[in-house]
Amino acid sequence: MATTKILIGIDPDVTRSGFALKVGNRVELLNYTFFELFDRFKELSESNYLVVYIECGFLNQGNWHKTSGSNSVNAQIGQRTGANHEVAKKIVEMCEYLNIEHVKVKPTKSKVNDAFFRQITKIEKRTNQEQRDAYMLIHGL
Repeated sequence: MATTKILIGIDPDVTRSGFALKVGNRVELLNYTFFELFDRFKELSESNYLVVYIECGFLNQGNWHKTSGSNSVNAQIGQRTGANHEVAKKIVEMCEYLNIEHVKVKPTKSKVNDAFFRQITKIEKRTNQEQRDAYMLIHGL
């Protein structure tokens, strides 16, 4: 029986997704590969109640990644963006497979820098952009 409610934020990335876990006052900020994330979800879901918030860039419409650069630069940006979108879709599928409650979050906010992140969260450990983005998905929930 699930005993503890755990909030998890995921900022999907092709190589290592940002992972933020919050249970009570305890916070973990890490980066996981896709299969490390699967293992962690499976482990946590066995005795806890999880709610996973996944940043889903694919919910945004339009060709927002187009720059004034060359066609090859635009193509590379589009390829990386599409790959990250696919990772987000697979993480949603992973949650469904493991019967984990999840919320697809449409990205609407700009990035949070380290100084602002420390100010609003009081977390002093060193973080990277993916971890901060993941935590902002669950901040205040």
